[in-house]
Amino acid sequence: MTAGEEAILDAQVERIRASRILDRSHSLSRLFHYLAEAARADRTLREIDVAQDVFGRTGDFSGDASVRVYIHRLRRKLAEFYAGKGAGEPHRLSVPLGEYRLVVGSSPEAAPPAPEARREKSRAAHRPRLWIWAAAAVVVLLIGANLIAWMTVSRELAPNRELARLSRTPLWSGIKGDHQVLVVIGDYYVFGERGDAPGLTRLIRDFGVNSIEDFDKTLMRRPELAQRYVAIDTYYTPAGAALALERVMPLVRYAAKDTRRVRVITSSQLTPEMLRDSDIVYIGYLSGLRLLEPPLFTRSRFQIGSTYDSLIDRETKQAYGSGAGFVRGDQPNEDFGYLATFEAPGGNRIVIIAGSRDIGVVQAAEVATDLAVQSSRPPLAAGASEWLYRVRGVGRTNFGAIPVSFGGKAEPSISADR
Repeated sequence: MTAGEEAILDAQVERIRASRILDRSHSLSRLFHYLAEAARADRTLREIDVAQDVFGRTGDFSGDASVRVYIHRLRRKLAEFYAGKGAGEPHRLSVPLGEYRLVVGSSPEAAPPAPEARREKSRAAHRPRLWIWAAAAVVVLLIGANLIAWMTVSRELAPNRELARLSRTPLWSGIKGDHQVLVVIGDYYVFGERGDAPGLTRLIRDFGVNSIEDFDKTLMRRPELAQRYVAIDTYYTPAGAALALERVMPLVRYAAKDTRRVRVITSSQLTPEMLRDSDIVYIGYLSGLRLLEPPLFTRSRFQIGSTYDSLIDRETKQAYGSGAGFVRGDQPNEDFGYLATFEAPGGNRIVIIAGSRDIGVVQAAEVATDLAVQSSRPPLAAGASEWLYRVRGVGRTNFGAIPVSFGGKAEPSISADR
């Protein structure tokens, strides 16, 4: 490889790294940089070299398809980059079929235009510049949209007696606007399954596979699944979390004092640094807590049961199990709604609004924003507290909540129409 080719290679490697298109899979990122180093050294690679150096495989390698699977996935990711963020790049990297190396090529867009294309370009230069009027129309629309958004935010931040009183109740008083406020929505990783026909036959949610890294590890342990399962970089959020978010968001914005300090992310995006530096309001299933689960349950009276459909009181050993996952259609349903607030070690505040399933999450949000209930609670003696509610409903519709007593005085029952 010449000095000029190496400079082009290094520039493209840096652009792909900066795009973070490979960040969701450590294995893909490691494979990419390994192939780049081999290209710089003009080293010819065999499949077994990649298996040993990148994936740590030893012993008999026959019949293991994992390297070919990851080479195929890397080839797709590179094509995705150059079709999107890298569309304007004059050069591009690729992995030739049947080989284990990165090559540098010219972008098709960088080739000189054909004579007919040059003539068309010349004619286009003399046509009326309609795009200027289109751009002006877009600017006007954007100004109008931002004006509407500003007016909406202004109304939300205008003095509101109920939101002001709610923001001072025990559950919410820790959100004071002196930190960034992250609204974290519980989400779940899913992957695809191939059938005999082209395309995917279904999406799969596996409780043991919660990220692309978990998916990679699964295929490394069982490479025979590589022909059946497909990583599609897809996450889903339960419907109950979206309904709860709509109810809670006005209060969060009011408590934060400045809407620019409020950001909505998913639990798969939450990092340890965010957990340390931000006030957090979690909305979703108990099984979607991810990084929030350890700090919550080290302080909680409860622990997770054998599944995330149940909570167990550590003191009384009483189990509170949800039946919501076993009900179909318009049948009577029972779930649990859970609220908690505590101060993290960094002085930031964490509020949890959760349930085992949809009706539990929605009811927990209704209780969290019910001024009569929240105002009836005494100030928090130790800066942390939690509440558990038995939720009754039909299908996915919650009808009300009955407080579960676990050491405090009974609270009033909450109906869904309050």
